[in-house]
Amino acid sequence: MGCLRGPQLPAHHGIINERDENMSHAPASQALSGIRVIDMTHNQAGPACAQILGFLGADVIKLEEPKGGDIARTNMRDKADSDSLFFLILNANKRSLTLNLKSEEGKELFRKVVAQSDVLLENFGPGALDRLGLGYEALKKLNPRLIYATIKGFGTYGPYSGFKSFEPIAQAMGGAMSVTGFPENPPTFVFPAIGDSGTGMHMAIGILAAIEQRHKTGTGQHVEVSMQDAVVNLIRVSLRDHQRTGKPMPRSGNQLGRNVPGTTYPCSPGGPNDYVYIFAQPQMWPALIKTMGQPELGEDPRFKTGEARWENRDSLNAVVTAWTMQRSKHEVMKLLGDAGVPCGATLDTGEVLADPHLRARDMIVDMDYPTRGTYQTVGNPIKLSDSLVEISRPPLLGEHTSDLLQSLCGVSPEEAQRLHDQGIV
Repeated sequence: MGCLRGPQLPAHHGIINERDENMSHAPASQALSGIRVIDMTHNQAGPACAQILGFLGADVIKLEEPKGGDIARTNMRDKADSDSLFFLILNANKRSLTLNLKSEEGKELFRKVVAQSDVLLENFGPGALDRLGLGYEALKKLNPRLIYATIKGFGTYGPYSGFKSFEPIAQAMGGAMSVTGFPENPPTFVFPAIGDSGTGMHMAIGILAAIEQRHKTGTGQHVEVSMQDAVVNLIRVSLRDHQRTGKPMPRSGNQLGRNVPGTTYPCSPGGPNDYVYIFAQPQMWPALIKTMGQPELGEDPRFKTGEARWENRDSLNAVVTAWTMQRSKHEVMKLLGDAGVPCGATLDTGEVLADPHLRARDMIVDMDYPTRGTYQTVGNPIKLSDSLVEISRPPLLGEHTSDLLQSLCGVSPEEAQRLHDQGIV
């Protein structure tokens, strides 16, 4: 349990590990209370989008196939009797409804749910829902207020629209790999999922914009984000640099621009992640050398100006390295941070999970799942001072099917059992 602090005022934050079966939607005090989202997505991009909407108060119904559900439930599973951590970290704050959309009864139940929903989010292969008769044109006739949100690798139009994509492909086609890594090495993809979760965050913005426009027009619309488009948007600065120089932007390792210090520096005791990133802009140079205990560097002609520091960067980086190597990365970060010099320790994944600052901000939280026990997951990165944030555990496959069929489709428990026995739900 924790307290999520908004931008100015503290707001209550709760972690719900056991679901209240009588709670059919988010509390009225949340930003997106009253918005119902059908999450038909799998893997990462779509689930990340839907989870953010759930954190903000939307009632997110994760619609899955009765047999197996989201492939992420078993993908990279580390416990034979539990859904994978990959699934768990992307599907909090959702309810699970299972429907077989290849059956006519399943399609009819689906249409009833769609008629009472605000958003449908899907990331199936190109044309998959259209072939089932459940594409945008068909569903908007059923519910003109529906916001139909589509995530695709390359979108629904353009020369690549029929191609599928995964994270590294989106990074390659969006230009990100070409500018990542060291010049002597091949293009490199980054593990932060800018193609997957980055696309999901772009889609969340698009959905919220469509909801706002619906207030004015009364009608929904088709919202589309492609993974390639999202990556291109995130590397816009590199595209700027190409136009400034007229040449493809080279890979420059960890060096940021022509600023020195402006890269990673090794620290004690010299482990694989014992590094800090220091970025001292010209106005911060005096504070840096004072903190290092070497104010005389300010009079050294090699380092007097920003251009001089760039021209003599090897020598200056050696001086900084000699200083950082005598201290741990956390000590260097505190010394420079207190002096107003931007500096960050290179945290490994275990250090991120245990980081006291992230814990204080409820970005790393403990969660219980029936078949796994306690695990650590990422909380809500968006802090709203007047919107409650309640983080509830991900749903078991089909956990809420009976309740949802009853409340949204008028299906009795006995009828729900028949549907289950026949493989329709």
